[in-house]
Amino acid sequence: MPRCVLLLPRLMALAAGLVASLTAATVPAAAQDPVSKPELIAFPSGELELKGFIWKPAGAGPFPAILWNHGSEKKPGSVDPVAPLFVARGYIFFVPHRRGQGRSPGPYIMDQLNAAGSPAERGRLLVKLHDVQLRDQLAALSYLKGLSFVDPHRLAVMGSSFGGIQTMLAAERGQGYRVAVNCSGAAQTWGNAPDLQRRLIAAARSAAMPVYFLQARNDYDLTPNRVLSEQVRSAGKPVEAKVYPPYGVSAREGHSFCVRGADVWGPDVLRFIEAHTK
Repeated sequence: MPRCVLLLPRLMALAAGLVASLTAATVPAAAQDPVSKPELIAFPSGELELKGFIWKPAGAGPFPAILWNHGSEKKPGSVDPVAPLFVARGYIFFVPHRRGQGRSPGPYIMDQLNAAGSPAERGRLLVKLHDVQLRDQLAALSYLKGLSFVDPHRLAVMGSSFGGIQTMLAAERGQGYRVAVNCSGAAQTWGNAPDLQRRLIAAARSAAMPVYFLQARNDYDLTPNRVLSEQVRSAGKPVEAKVYPPYGVSAREGHSFCVRGADVWGPDVLRFIEAHTK
């Protein structure tokens, strides 16, 4: 048999080893060890059994955890750009679906709001329904704290849009959260909802924890984050508020920065959370 044929398997093995070494040297650890798929779970909130998804790092824990509050969409969109950021850092990432949204039963909040009469009635209902959904969030938090692999002393809450409103209401209550991240809360509703403004200002003024506020410059409205961060500061709690460069070209794209721009805001948010959950 020709010598070149005998050498071929060895050459192929050497080449494969070289490719593997180069890949390990150039591909980030998170890419080499992809985040596992989330687990669908159920938890009670009053008379309802709600659902949610939970991502878990490898290992037994206990791990710090992020409870992510989704927005107003009936089918909460993918958080694939966000979950890996935290899971790769060793966090549980939990997305509970509030009533009427995603996998959870119940009336859908936007259907209820659209059926309201006058703008004033809609505004009052908006506050009432957010208080109802806050109960769902706190029920999800209770479930999270009961998991054996979660460190109940290192919990953070974060949310986008309607989820940012939920985050601000949670920051007032405490309930075991150590730090909050409000992304674009009320950016679409602030200007036409004086009842919501008053409710959120009261929550920020009574904040029980540090809060980080973030938005892209081309979001719908930068006012709520500016006003609410000033109230948290006046309450004597640590606070940071950052307006990032425009994301995309429209207000809608700017509003999506909370989910789509995790690679931009991620280092700032991780730094803030870790500074206040030690």
